[in-house]
Amino acid sequence: MTIKKGSIHATVLLGMLALTIAGTMGTANAEDKGSADITLQATVDPAATPKPAQFPHSAHQARLECATCHHGKGPDGKRIAYVAGQKIEKCETCHNSKAGMPDKLSTFKNAAHALCQDCHRKSKPELAKCTTCHKK
Repeated sequence: MTIKKGSIHATVLLGMLALTIAGTMGTANAEDKGSADITLQATVDPAATPKPAQFPHSAHQARLECATCHHGKGPDGKRIAYVAGQKIEKCETCHNSKAGMPDKLSTFKNAAHALCQDCHRKSKPELAKCTTCHKK
């Protein structure tokens, strides 16, 4: 196809190109917010009677900063603060019985209970019960 200067084809093609570039620029820097709803289930240290937790991720994102829950691990194995854009590892990467953490954080279940129950007790005591996350 030959495009002549000033032709309708050139105008249409340039417009499509501009929209394509604008569209990819808008999404290239968009942060992946993860799934809206997540089923949390221990796999490294499963409970005798596994009880998955239903976690409304997007509802928490609407009112909390990512760093409220997420964090990383430094070279010395200690917790470091979350930095926007950092890769979020699965909790069990560190919170498992083989990692040598204090008992309160030694498994995914223990770490999740410590974080979630503590937050619910402080902010919404009526939600600090098992059935809030572990649906029947």
